[in-house]
Amino acid sequence: MRQVILLLVFLISAVSAVPARADDARLDELFAALLEAGPDDWLGIEEEIWGEWGQSGSPAMDLLLERGRAKMRAGDLIAAISDFSVLIENAPDFAEGWNARATAYFMADLYGPSVSDIAHVLALEPRHFGALAGLGAVLEEGGNLKDAKGAYEAALAIHPQRPDLREAKRGRSAAHVADNRGTWPDQYGQDPLCH
Repeated sequence: MRQVILLLVFLISAVSAVPARADDARLDELFAALLEAGPDDWLGIEEEIWGEWGQSGSPAMDLLLERGRAKMRAGDLIAAISDFSVLIENAPDFAEGWNARATAYFMADLYGPSVSDIAHVLALEPRHFGALAGLGAVLEEGGNLKDAKGAYEAALAIHPQRPDLREAKRGRSAAHVADNRGTWPDQYGQDPLCH
C-alpha cells in the first residue's frame, strides 16, 4: 500500500512538470530542415522530430508512453489503450499520447475513436505528418479516397521526401504502403504511416 501511495505522489508531482508542447523552437528548426532536406538526409531529421514528439517532459508520462507502446507491439491493444488513456488524462497537452492512442484504436479497427484522437493531435501539433498520414489511412479504409488523398497531400506538404507518403498520395492503397514500410520507426509495432 505504501508503494502505491508513493507512486501516486510521484505521478501527481510529475504531472505538474509536463509542458504543454515539445520544444517548439527546436521543432521549428527541424521542420524547416525537413522541407529543405534531400533524399539522403531527411531520415535523420525525421527521427529527431519523432524524438522531440516523444518527450513529454515528465519521466512518469514518458514511462506510460513507452509501456503502452510495448503493449501495442505485443498485440495487447486493450492494455495499450488503457495506458495511453491514463497518459492523456494526466498530460492532455502531450500530442504524442493522443497519437499513440489513435494508433492503438486504428490497430483495433476502432476508426471513430482513432479519428477523434487524431483531431486532438492535430490541434496540439498541426505539423504531425504521422497523424495526417494516419487520418489518410482511416479515410481510405472507410472508402473515402478523395479525403484520404487530401490528408496524404497535407502530410506530404510537411514531409516532402517521405516515399511512402508520395506513394499514398498517388493512390497506392494504405495496405500496399504498409506492406512496404521502408524506414518508419517501429515504435508502435507497425508503420506510423498509420499514425
